[in-house]
Amino acid sequence: MSLKKKDPEVFSLVEKELQRQKDTLDLIASENYAPEEVLEASGSVLTNKYSEGYPGKRYYAGNEFIDQIEILAIERASKLFGMPCANVQPHSGSSANFEAYRALMKEGDTFMGLKLDQGGHLTHGSPVNFSGQLYNIVSYGVDKDTEQLDYEAIMEQAKEVKPKMIVCGYTAYPRTVYFDRFREIADACGAYLLCDIAHIAGLIAGGAHMPAGPYADVITTTTHKSLRGPRGAIILAKEEHCKLINKGVFPGSQGGPLDHITAAKAVCFHNAMQPEFKEYASQIVKNAKALAEAIANQGFRLVSGGTDNHLLLVDVKSKGLDGKIAQNALENAGIICNRNTIPYDTEKPFVGSGIRLGTPAATTRGMKEQEMKIVAEMFSRALEDPEDEALHSRINSEVKELMGKFPIYGSP
Repeated sequence: MSLKKKDPEVFSLVEKELQRQKDTLDLIASENYAPEEVLEASGSVLTNKYSEGYPGKRYYAGNEFIDQIEILAIERASKLFGMPCANVQPHSGSSANFEAYRALMKEGDTFMGLKLDQGGHLTHGSPVNFSGQLYNIVSYGVDKDTEQLDYEAIMEQAKEVKPKMIVCGYTAYPRTVYFDRFREIADACGAYLLCDIAHIAGLIAGGAHMPAGPYADVITTTTHKSLRGPRGAIILAKEEHCKLINKGVFPGSQGGPLDHITAAKAVCFHNAMQPEFKEYASQIVKNAKALAEAIANQGFRLVSGGTDNHLLLVDVKSKGLDGKIAQNALENAGIICNRNTIPYDTEKPFVGSGIRLGTPAATTRGMKEQEMKIVAEMFSRALEDPEDEALHSRINSEVKELMGKFPIYGSP
């Protein structure tokens, strides 16, 4: 209770945020609820330590137990994702990509990634990001008709471009990523294959999506999202890339690691190895498919016609709305999601024509397919009239009542 006594202002805001999380329906595809053991590790005395360097090769004394924690995290990450080398120090997914790119490429080298407005990430080559400023970007896209990756077209493009690296794994792509096909493409043009599995890491760990380990030269991933750990990231690599990756992280772009977060990552990997995590990952996909079907039955068009993973993209333009209007209306109704561009969008990214929905957080709360039907109905009703405050207030009350049946961190 020291925070409450020492800084009641911050304490009050934290309590309000906790209540907001309890009362609202989180359908943001990149969010989740970290288990209490992860929160405990990330809020521990490990935050007091400095440990620049790596286990056994630190620049500070007093790292006996920090070394053991980091070694444990490395071993667990390597085992979980089937890669011989793991660096558990990156602070974020963007940092991990930056560090991996620097290890494998020189400034000005060419790499291929999915266009931002078609499901890629800022770090996959956006001109406003370091990736688009330091490297020569040749983007690939999805097929205009199917809104899915056309592997033959990407193969032809890669053979022509001959990139140094190909990036696959995305932030708003609702279909399976066939890493084996990308391996064939990379081999055909002599490129490194980097799999950014930040969104689907939990699905891969739980066996609900094909693995990237057998095919990737390097894997980057965040540890929150579907993996349900602390905010942070890791890089996994083939043995021959280990030294370059490690140098790219420290001293290449980071100083001291966040030891409390490293411990929380180790806990996260342990959790992901348990049998119940497989059930969780499987349920995420079942819920996403059920939500997609129910929303389609409400008359909305889904990008690519559905989902294979944890997320779906809803085209709200077909209902005469834009993403920004829809996001705000849903938030007023207690449904938290994010606006998103859809393939070949005519709206600016800040507005977008779509809403991205994800099921990892709702699944963590214990919701299943029958709840997804209720969610779809509330989603549709909230968008019937984006300006109807009374309607949104009623739905908000319904959402709060539903969330009370699926508590997080104790009582509702």
